[in-house]
Amino acid sequence: MEKCLHDVSFLLSGNRGNQRRFPTIAKKLTCLQMLFLAKRYLLSEDVMKLQDFQQRKLAVAHQVSRSKGYYFDTVNQIMEKKQLILKDELKILLYLCQSAEDVFMARNAMYRYHEENRNMAFGEFKFGPLFMRLCYELGLEELGARTLTDPALKGFFSDSTSFNIAIDMLFTKQCYKSCLEVVGEMKKQGVPFSKDTFMLAFATCYKLNTSKSYHICLTLLEEGQTKGSLIPRHAYCFAAALALKQNDIERAQAFYSQIMSTDSRRGQNLRVSVWSMKEAVSALTTALVSKTPVFVKKPEFSQEVVNVLKNKSVGGLWEGKVEQVVRRLEEAGQFTKYFVCLGILEQERKTSRRTRRTLQSTLLLE
Repeated sequence: MEKCLHDVSFLLSGNRGNQRRFPTIAKKLTCLQMLFLAKRYLLSEDVMKLQDFQQRKLAVAHQVSRSKGYYFDTVNQIMEKKQLILKDELKILLYLCQSAEDVFMARNAMYRYHEENRNMAFGEFKFGPLFMRLCYELGLEELGARTLTDPALKGFFSDSTSFNIAIDMLFTKQCYKSCLEVVGEMKKQGVPFSKDTFMLAFATCYKLNTSKSYHICLTLLEEGQTKGSLIPRHAYCFAAALALKQNDIERAQAFYSQIMSTDSRRGQNLRVSVWSMKEAVSALTTALVSKTPVFVKKPEFSQEVVNVLKNKSVGGLWEGKVEQVVRRLEEAGQFTKYFVCLGILEQERKTSRRTRRTLQSTLLLE
């Protein structure tokens, strides 16, 4: 098993020269890259790295000299004999997981590994993101979140990436309360928030749209600003939109002022939301009559923003004008179904990011 550990570790190093030594695997990896057409959710692929994760899984499966069962049995025997689990043994075990049952077994090995190494530095390799990507791939969001927040594994998930992937995974399944629980655990363990964490946390608060979630959003924002943390404009977009939903126009305008690119779709929609009725109608009218070349996409407005504007105008002096400009925008096809903040979700999703199947086949299976 030692030789195989060495060979697989060499392949997993990411060196392109290693891939040239294994042309069959390299060819299959290229096929995987061609299949990777799924749209992003909240986190970008640069953070998720699911494509890289699945490539490495495929590489390990082709490089190991024995069956998957052999390696799982070997690690089981190691645990029964109370022997040390090596880093590469745990790494290969995680990459070989193909089912929930496999993940539970590998999870037990993680507990044992952490118990043996909790007071030692793990070096540059972090198991947390690897385990969370595995849970993401297999649709085990509850198991991932439960493992992440288990006090027995405190310190094992010491990086923001593990928490961010877990939150993104729960967010896509609409488990928004669980998202905030993970955010709370991250804060409790003292794991620094990254710019992605703020964006995910504020997006969750926006979806919950309660006074409590708004308070959490404001608290996290204030703490981040006090510490000098980098808070991205996507996060401010969510904060501004949530403030509007909570009828806190003054704060919404303050958050909007923090968005550097106000000419983007998100910026245009938020501008219409935070401005006065006169300014909002003027902006919509300008977008409607602008002399844009046919090959340039005209400004689009979220149906959500338009609905807010219509509700604000009911019974007022601007009701008729709003209805008129909204009707003309609708006829011109300048409405979009996406809600105001998720401009990063603009691409049409053709495949499932988790299963690599076409969206239609995935829906049929589910």
